[in-house]
Amino acid sequence: MSTTPERAFAEVRFLTVAEVATVMRVSKMTVYRLVHNGELPAVRVGRSFRVPEQAVNDYLRDSFVETA
Repeated sequence: MSTTPERAFAEVRFLTVAEVATVMRVSKMTVYRLVHNGELPAVRVGRSFRVPEQAVNDYLRDSFVETA
């Protein structure tokens, strides 16, 4: 059974900027900067942004740095 693009899109969980800021433990302004710089993909809904949850997880995973 193949997944149609509409069904796959419907299964995406979107987070508000405030939720992303909480998950990342940064300010909302930092999240807005990431979105405007293109480092974090987002969808504009009216005057606000929604960020796919997977994009936040990918960003955090790719930004992880081990220290000694």
